[in-house]
Amino acid sequence: MPSSRTTSVVAVAVTVVGGVLLNPLPVREAGVPTVSVAQPAAPAPPPPVVLTPEEIEARVVPVIVTLVADSGLVDTAGTGIVLTPDGVVLTNHHVIDGALDINAVTLADGAEYVVDVLGYDSSRDIAVLQLQGADSLPTATLATSPATRIGDPVTAVGNAEGNGYPVPARGFVTDVGQSITARSSTDGSRNRLSGLIEVDAAVRPGDSGGPLVDATATVIGVNTAGNADSDPSTPPPAQPRSYAVPITTAMAVVDQVRAGRTSSTVHVGDTALLGINVTNNERGAEVLWVGIGTPADDAGLEIGSIITDFDGAPVRSWTELSERMNTKHPGDTVSVVWLDDRGQSQAATIVLDEGPPR
Repeated sequence: MPSSRTTSVVAVAVTVVGGVLLNPLPVREAGVPTVSVAQPAAPAPPPPVVLTPEEIEARVVPVIVTLVADSGLVDTAGTGIVLTPDGVVLTNHHVIDGALDINAVTLADGAEYVVDVLGYDSSRDIAVLQLQGADSLPTATLATSPATRIGDPVTAVGNAEGNGYPVPARGFVTDVGQSITARSSTDGSRNRLSGLIEVDAAVRPGDSGGPLVDATATVIGVNTAGNADSDPSTPPPAQPRSYAVPITTAMAVVDQVRAGRTSSTVHVGDTALLGINVTNNERGAEVLWVGIGTPADDAGLEIGSIITDFDGAPVRSWTELSERMNTKHPGDTVSVVWLDDRGQSQAATIVLDEGPPR
């Protein structure tokens, strides 16, 4: 039986000038095997430079802003992380929830800015802001992969207690992938959050929206909740527990907002106002409160009305109504169907107004 042979053919480019072969093709003798020589491996990247606490703070402080959000009833203090030289800032949604006016002060140079809300995702407690007229601001260094490990040293920096200057809180990562129910220190509202980084640093009110950084001053999370008491005269708990949204989660919201992609949880642009608060009812979303002079009030909705249809789709819970409102903007026209206090069906076409971020 004849033997078989496998032949490797290598194509070689050559240069010919005036019919003369400058690089003659090599001649290989039959039966001489070719040898593959492994290339040396690329050198490993140098290990990250671990900074002292003072060096970490020196790098982090210039890339944060202090925030004050005015709802007309109370002022909420928080912190923001500068993402771009022209003033795109990342913070928590609960910092700007219900705000009529927001102001920021950069800790790089003390400059003051009026703030616009570009968008937000309340389900992940993330908001994206724009500092009006900002230019050439220093920006934060962000982690690009979720490589946080239990035991990693961390530092949280923020506008603790709303005093307007940075306060560091040092600790270690104690867990990852955590779920909590966070309660707002301003209005008591609650929000279920998941996938969080848990640390034992004493994060306080006012730190919300600020950076959680690793030993190289790289932002790995957005400080969101903590169990440290807001009363400075009260000693911190023996085992503080604080939580941060991973920066990769937060940046997914930022990218979606900046791309203008609204969804059931991510709102982009100005917030539409219907003018009601609702709760679940077995027949739909029951109205608990109606704002005087709002579109809902003008349409005839009252306390106790049960919304059963919004913009042509059935409403089975307050969550469904909230998700549909999230995709709307001021000036949009929607149809609303509800049951009045006699159980009679009512309907109206409503033009949505502009309201604070929700």
